[in-house]
This record gives sequence, C-alpha cells and structure tokens, in this order.
Amino acid sequence: MNRFYIWTIGCQMNKSDSERLALELGQLGLQQVQVVEEADIIVLNSCAVRQNAEDKVLNKLSNLKALKRKYPETILALTGCMVDSNIDDMKERFPHIDFFLKPRNFDDLLTHTKKHSTPLTQTIPSTHSQSATAFVPIIQGCNNFCSYCIVPYRRGREKSRPMGEIVDDIQQLAGEGTREITLLGQNVDSYGNDLPGKPDLADLLQELNQIDNLARIRFLTSHPKDMSQKLIEAIAFLEKVCEHISLPAQSGDNETLAAMRRGSTIEQYTELVDRIRATIPDVALSNDIIVGFPNETQDQFQRTFDLLEKYQFDTVHVAAYSPRPGTIAARKLEDNVAPEDKQSRLRQVEELQERISTNKNQLLLGHTVEVLVEGHKGERWQSRTRSDKLVFFEHENDCLGQLVQVRIDHTGPWSLRGSPAMESNLNVG
Repeated sequence: MNRFYIWTIGCQMNKSDSERLALELGQLGLQQVQVVEEADIIVLNSCAVRQNAEDKVLNKLSNLKALKRKYPETILALTGCMVDSNIDDMKERFPHIDFFLKPRNFDDLLTHTKKHSTPLTQTIPSTHSQSATAFVPIIQGCNNFCSYCIVPYRRGREKSRPMGEIVDDIQQLAGEGTREITLLGQNVDSYGNDLPGKPDLADLLQELNQIDNLARIRFLTSHPKDMSQKLIEAIAFLEKVCEHISLPAQSGDNETLAAMRRGSTIEQYTELVDRIRATIPDVALSNDIIVGFPNETQDQFQRTFDLLEKYQFDTVHVAAYSPRPGTIAARKLEDNVAPEDKQSRLRQVEELQERISTNKNQLLLGHTVEVLVEGHKGERWQSRTRSDKLVFFEHENDCLGQLVQVRIDHTGPWSLRGSPAMESNLNVG
C-alpha cells in the first residue's frame, strides 16, 4: 500500500483539508497519483451543502463499487460534510467504504496507513506543498445555524486557531515561495471570539501584513452581521490585504431572511455595502444567493433580483434551494416552490449577473492591471487581480508566483486576456 488518490468537491475548506491529508500521507512516504485505478488508498472528500454536490459524490461512490470488487484490498474512505454522527447507518448504506472520517479527522486512516503501508521513499517532503497560492484555515465550524445550512452539524461549533500558530504557518509558506494566502473559515469574521484576549480578524491581518515575501492576503467567507468597521478599515489600509470581500446576502427579502435565520435585515446589509464602498472605493464585492427557498413568492424573489440589479456586485454565486436533512428548514418548512420556478429564478439571476460582469469587465479594456500568476492553463498563464478577476496571458518565461503588469486586450463576463505591459515585469531566462 503505497499510492493514494484524493477526490475533492465543495468549498475551499474542503480543498484545504484535502491538501492537509495529502501532506500527511506524503510524510508517511506514500505517493499521490492522479488516476484512481492506480491507487491503493482512495479518499473522497464530500460536500453536502447542495443536493447536486451530494449527488456527484453518490455517483462517484457508485462508480467505485466495481473497482472495490475487482481490487478488494484497496482502501476506500469517505470524509467531508456527508459524514455525520450516524456512522452505523452509513456503513449499512455504503458497505464498500472502509473508513468514514469526519471533516479534518483523519486519524483512523493515518493509523491504518502507518501499519500497512510500504513507503515508496524515505524522503520526508516539505511541511507545505510549494505553490504561489495557499488556503489557510483559521477557524473551524459555525455558531450561526442558518436554517438551510448543514455545516454547523458537520463541522461543529466555532473554534479559532491561535494567532501565533497561524502566523508561524504562513511565515513558513512565504519562505517556501507562496505569494498569496487565503484565510478560511465558515464564518471568518468570527475569528478570535473564543480565544484569550479575543483578538479579531483585523488584528490577525495586521500581523500577517508584516510577513516578508508575502504579497497578498485574502479571506473567506464573511457573514454580514459580523463584519466590523475595524475589519473594513483594515482592508482599506493594509497594503497586502486585497480589496475583495465575499459578502453573502442569500436573499433580498426580509421575510425570507428571517426564515433563513440570517440574523440581519436587508436594510442592514445594504447599509454595510454602502459603508464598505465608501471606505474602500475600489472594492470588489461577491454575493451568494439562494432562490426558491420555502414559501418564497415571486414578489420576494423580485426583491432579491432588484438588490442585485441596483448594487451591481462583481460576482454572484446563485443556487436553487435544496433541503438538507437535519437542518431547521428541512425539519420545519415545506419545500414548496415548484422546481420550474426555482430554475427560472436561477436563470434570471445568472443572466443578470452575466450582463453586469460583462459591463464591469469591459471598463478594464485597454487598462493595465497588476496580477499574481497562479499557474499555467493550456498555452497561457493564469493569474488574478487584487479584485479577484481572472486574467490569462501568454509568455515564454516561467512566470509562476510573479506580480506582473498586464494590459487587458480582451474582456468577457468571467475572465480577461492580455499581454505583459513591459518585458521588465518578468524574469528573463
């Protein structure tokens, strides 16, 4: 047993968890492979936030049954938000799975691997994978219990990592070549509430802003009711913190927000957006929207549509409501919006946002923007602006991890294309 394969779906927290597990298996001398049939250990890192994500996991598990029958010695593990406290029920439902691991709790699999693996190498890899960007969890769990959300039931209550531990972690990443880090939390704005002295996210950003070699800092995801003016000002005045905020409203209607148990009104949300834009004029704002929540009328949906049209967010992630077993909404509210109405509302939001994103991006045509190069995609380098816009450009040199000035030659709703403004932007050779 010396090769492993990890399949991941869902949020950035899941991606970070998978990276951590890959690191720990690598430190045991195992090799990560990209073809599932070559693996001795297969791990599926699941998402249960939306039904379509869960369906993809179930389809993957079904496809692996034949592989497990053919190679019964292969270890198959399921982790992520589909794994709940009813492990016995899951074992009965999925008898071909060997390990059910709650999010970030990989001990059983690692213990088994230590006993039965035959390492391919005795070389211990670096503590972190070397890349231009990295996700760094700073707080796990959530205390909000929005009525539609399964996350608090799967990842538990909020638990912050000590600030010194995070700083040390990111200093090491920066020393190994990481230029941009994204701080992760289900509710990142609650960071530090459970720590001695109650340091907050703004305090953490202040410390991270001083780290040498680190070029950019981002964070995900904010809850509108927990975003302080202190944090807004930290984004505005700390030079390494990117002017990009993910600020989910979920709905533009107060009755719907109350049923969602979001803890704030749309008036409070729009006041916050106005205050952010007044403090950070060039800020890019992302929004998350759920359409077709139980009892949502056409008029209530129209209020959401009007919010998006008026405030012109840079990006909007929209999903049709799907009940998650065990949540408050699934227990107490009937899923009574017709599927065709959900899909119609979904399309309307997507079409509106495509128009808004197209118009916003067109304003950058002919302008020069600073990008951080994340990697290579096809024949082009893939990079992002501080405002999280995706930019592609061509260059023969190795640009990974570099800050480059790129002149925008083509715009679309989802990405931009350009060329380096000056050769001096790039290393030669």
